[in-house]
Amino acid sequence: MDRHATAIWKGSLKEGAGTLATQSGALSALPYSFKTRFEDAEGKSGTNPEELIAAAHAGCFAMQLSHFLAENGTPAESLDAKATVTLVPGTGLTQSALVLRAKVPGLDAAKFQELATKAKENCPVSKALGGALKLSLDAQLV
Repeated sequence: MDRHATAIWKGSLKEGAGTLATQSGALSALPYSFKTRFEDAEGKSGTNPEELIAAAHAGCFAMQLSHFLAENGTPAESLDAKATVTLVPGTGLTQSALVLRAKVPGLDAAKFQELATKAKENCPVSKALGGALKLSLDAQLV
């Protein structure tokens, strides 16, 4: 299975701007620029590659964990997963930190940690990022 996205960029790095689009159409002509990547600390003026990697990591992890929980006979009521990808200018991407708050009726804390860690290690995006980035997980039942 292949998926694709397209980036169109016009102009120089600092003064230029671009748009992103995905095969599904979920993103269409989504703006990004130097400002959205490096200067807008609030992250409200557009997207950036790091935000999209974080979304992919959080989504993949949550799906993988939901599978492991269902296999265990303890399907999740809800999984609230957040990934924070860190970019260090001049160095590159350094880490992806997952934070999970989960409602999983009937699951004890030890088994929850085991399955969450297994999901972090086995989701395809974690596997892709793991050779290059430090991956961490803070998982809690709520």
